[in-house]
Amino acid sequence: MDIQIKSVTGNCIKPYIKDLARLRMELFRDFPYLYDGSLEYEEEYLSVYLRSRQTIIVLALDGARVVGASSGMPMSIESEEVKAPFVNTAIPPERVFYFGESLLMKAYRGRGIGHLFFDEREMHAKLLKRFSHTAFCAVVRPDDHPGRPAGYLPLDPFWVKRGYTRRPDLVTSFSWQDLNETQESLKPMVFWIREIS
Repeated sequence: MDIQIKSVTGNCIKPYIKDLARLRMELFRDFPYLYDGSLEYEEEYLSVYLRSRQTIIVLALDGARVVGASSGMPMSIESEEVKAPFVNTAIPPERVFYFGESLLMKAYRGRGIGHLFFDEREMHAKLLKRFSHTAFCAVVRPDDHPGRPAGYLPLDPFWVKRGYTRRPDLVTSFSWQDLNETQESLKPMVFWIREIS
């Protein structure tokens, strides 16, 4: 399987917004996100990546088809929900490069592409020379959640291997509609951070 990894930044991201929206809608339906989204909302939400030349999307391409993507941006241009836990801390939002989505279709997993997604985004953040940390957040679901599939393995060990530390003191909430919900509800999100070396 010949997969090409391609990084695009700033306005060069625009042609791939629909692909990223499609992947979000498809893959975030799985546990733990169970996300019931719309293409219209996704494209509006993802327009944030066009606000800065310092944003990045790392693409996994099988020929011309986008089969995976991961994203990053200066935390300072993200929503207040993302920035709030870092305000008035030793790591202010202006010093953090925030990782958003990291999505890969199931048939392409287990081939090291997830590591390449992190490698590319971490190198991008380092080359910008204005950030002290990279960070992302992950939804918190109870172990007995009814949507949790048998044999589900969280990504925590992978993130630890990448040098990230779970920070239960840095928590925010995002609102979305689960597949079994009739309206949106708040979901807790915990941050993982890593110092840029």
